[in-house]
Amino acid sequence: MFSNFMMNAWIVATIIAVVAGTTGFFVVLRGNSFAAHALPLGTFPGAAAAAFAGVNELFGLVVFAALGVAGISQLGRRQRNDVATALTLIFLLGLGTLFLSLSREYSQGVFALLFGDVLGVSRAEILPVAVISAIAVAATALLFRPLLLSAVSADLGAARGVAARRMEFLFLSILGLATAMALPVVGALLVFSLMVGPASAARLIVSRPLPALLLSVAIALVIVWVSIALSYLTNWPVGFFVGALAACSYGAGRGFQWLAHKAQVPSSSTNALVG
Repeated sequence: MFSNFMMNAWIVATIIAVVAGTTGFFVVLRGNSFAAHALPLGTFPGAAAAAFAGVNELFGLVVFAALGVAGISQLGRRQRNDVATALTLIFLLGLGTLFLSLSREYSQGVFALLFGDVLGVSRAEILPVAVISAIAVAATALLFRPLLLSAVSADLGAARGVAARRMEFLFLSILGLATAMALPVVGALLVFSLMVGPASAARLIVSRPLPALLLSVAIALVIVWVSIALSYLTNWPVGFFVGALAACSYGAGRGFQWLAHKAQVPSSSTNALVG
């Protein structure tokens, strides 16, 4: 379980979990779940475009992530955000279909980009992932307060000099970076679950922003570590365990919230009787 090739998986999965837990907190808080789902799906054809152009796969993913961010931001000024996101996704998937048809030798890589290949990560891939992850986490930390203000109340943010539209673009840029970095490892369909599941559970358990963000990261770490261990023991896909455990974490969060509410009701009733 801790052989050389497995160590690469542990390292990269840990990095991705930290980024997913950090950005996922704001995905949930800002209601950007659709964008978090659409960006990975719209970004993965970038790898096919890179293969067709003969350049590094990561470069293609970053370029398509940038196209996705620009499309959602620009169209969002004229359309509702969900419509803008859907139109951008349709356009990028159309481009992806074209590049996949022109680069047939890359077709076998589509499955890995959709569902991930964390056990196939090489040592050479660790450094680019670490650098992009550090940029995404640092940008989120730097913009923590403005992002929080604009998410909780656009009017309050505007009163404090925080432009909601600019914050939306900056956060989408961070999300695009995180997506491009995580895609080859956990796949387009699982980036979404790793971002949304832990963060949603954390918000149900903790109400304060910073503790909730840290708990989101902790839950994401547990999910990827347990998923790798279970995949090694069962020979089942890592993606299955990531998706299942992310859903279970949200269910656990709902259960905790229900128990906390039930505990408060008798306490409130007792205080009312005593009063």
